This record gives sequence, structure tokens and C-alpha cells, in this order.
Amino acid sequence: MDGEYVDALVATAPDGIAFDDLHVAHNGDGYTFQTPDVDHSGIDEETLRTVAAESPYVRNWYFWHATAPQKADRWAFLRWLEGAEQRDVAERYDALADGVAATWGELHLRVTLSDGERTYSVRHRADADVGTSALDAHDDPLDAREIAKHDDDGGYRPLKTAPSLQTGWTFPELSASECVTTVDAFYPATIANWHREQEGELDVTHWRDTVDRQTGIYGVVSTWDRGDGYEHVNWVAEACCDDSQCLKRREWQYDEETDLDVDGGSGAFPCREPCSLVIAGARQWTKLEGETSQTYEFELTPSEKEQIEDIIDAVADGKADDIREADIYEGANRYRARFLRAKLFDDEGHLGGVETEE
Repeated sequence: MDGEYVDALVATAPDGIAFDDLHVAHNGDGYTFQTPDVDHSGIDEETLRTVAAESPYVRNWYFWHATAPQKADRWAFLRWLEGAEQRDVAERYDALADGVAATWGELHLRVTLSDGERTYSVRHRADADVGTSALDAHDDPLDAREIAKHDDDGGYRPLKTAPSLQTGWTFPELSASECVTTVDAFYPATIANWHREQEGELDVTHWRDTVDRQTGIYGVVSTWDRGDGYEHVNWVAEACCDDSQCLKRREWQYDEETDLDVDGGSGAFPCREPCSLVIAGARQWTKLEGETSQTYEFELTPSEKEQIEDIIDAVADGKADDIREADIYEGANRYRARFLRAKLFDDEGHLGGVETEE
């Protein structure tokens, strides 16, 4: 890049430059060149080239206008990553020499400046302090798509923004363009929607509008409308859109005038409409909630009732696998559950010997 940024500056000077405390212009009296460190007026091109070659402000200007992606959302994302709106060039370059880090969902992002060039890295935030040699290194941004398919146990991840991204990998040396491509492969559309929100242009499609356009096998969801009683949608949001289940921050509500009671979460990137997983879940719940309620009678000790509650909580919160076989005092312990089944189920698997009415 040596020389290129100076040539670009000289070529652009007649149009005027005002960016990140760099001001350059050309008129009949020669060139002006101003930064917080220097102030030259009426200088010739040779002098301009000399002062420009020594200035980090020129390299910074060239990076943002010739190297960084020029798509507005990606450009803004990279500016956010290195704190360009909070620190001036001198402060930023000092920080970048040691590396500037940020998190995006479960990603740990880092940008480092060396010999005037920015290098980006991406890894799981759980691996932030792990040596690069201990991680599986990648250089193709699209490898992120394959990594994002499964969790650490090999389970398929139907929701890319679920907090279950597998660990043990790194993209150690990426360009600016490769960095945003990698992030977008892990978390599709999050950069674009984040930027729309920053610009006040986030278009939100609420629950009612989303379900009204469902067709085919999903058309049944549009019949699940109880007018002012929208508790069912609160249940859907509580089940699917909590921080423990999705890293997005839900911005959609029941409709334009009616907010849901459930908190939307605290994720960095917004969710602008019910996703396919929410609609698929709602379709199944629509069918199940259409059943006629029945009354069943069981006899449970107080501890057995509490144990059933513990089991439901553990499964719903994804904690069942964390309860060890030795944790016999945990209600959702496997042996405790097996004992309860042995005591309460009959030979046909009916709880309390009571058949389920169709």
C-alpha cells in the first residue's frame, strides 16, 4: 500500500477531504494539509506528498475509503468494532497496536494494526484466551457456515442465533471484507439489521402481520387469534425468544398497537419479525391448544409434585444434561426420574395408571 495512499490523497485533494480530523484541500495558493498534529498551508505537491507519507491520518483515510467495504452497514460495523466514533485516530492507532476486541453474540472479534495494515480475527468468545495453536484455524470465511451448523455435542442448530455455537475454532488473519463476511456467515443479516436500527430505519413486522401471510400447512397459525386475549403469543415469545434461547433482541410485538408482556431480551442485534422457528413452533402449539381439556386425577406426594416441576424446568432451560448421576438430591437427576417412573407408571406407560383420553 506504500505510495498508493499518497497518490490517492493527491488525486482527491482538489475535491476536498474532511475525514477523522484530516483536512486537505487545493486552491490557487497550493495545498492545505491539517491534522491535530500539523497545519500546512500553501504547500506544493512535493511537500504535500512528504507530510502525507508520514501521517497516520492519511493511512486511516485511505483504509476507510479504498480498503474497507463500502457497503454502508459493513463499513459502519467495522467502525463500531474499533470504536471509531469514540476515539480519535491517535487514540485508536495506539489501541489498535495492542489489538481492540469486541463481542458479537458468541463471537470474539479482534482487530490489530501492524505496519499500517489492519488484521482481523474471529473466534468463539469462550476461546478468547486460548492460544491460537490450540484451535482449529480457518482462512475461508464461508467455513463459518459449516461450523455454525452444530453445537459442541454435534447436535444440529436450527436457529443460528441460539447461544449454542460450538467452540474450538479460529479465523486468525482476515481482511476487513473477510471479517464481515465471516460474521455474516455465523449470524446472517445481523449486521444489516443492526445498522438499520442505528439509522432509525429498522422495519419491524409484528406477529399479526406475520401470521396473516402464512399459507399452506402454516396457515393454521393465522386462526390462532383471540382478539384482545393474546396470552398465547406471550407464551410463544417466552418459550422461544428469551436470552437463553436466542441472542437477538425481539423488537416485534403482537401488533402495532399491542405490546407483549414478555421482555424482548438484551441482544446486540435486533429481531425484526417472528422467525421460521417461532412460526413452526406456533403451528404445533396451535394444533395442541385446539384439544379439549380433560380432567385427570393423580396422587402425588408434595416432593413428587416438586420433582415433576424440577424436571420440566431442567428440560426447558437445557440443564438436564448438566445434572450428574451423583446429584441424587436434584429433582431432575436421572435416577430420581427413573424411580418416579418405576413408582407411578403402569406397564403401558400411563402416569398413575390413567389412560390418556383421545
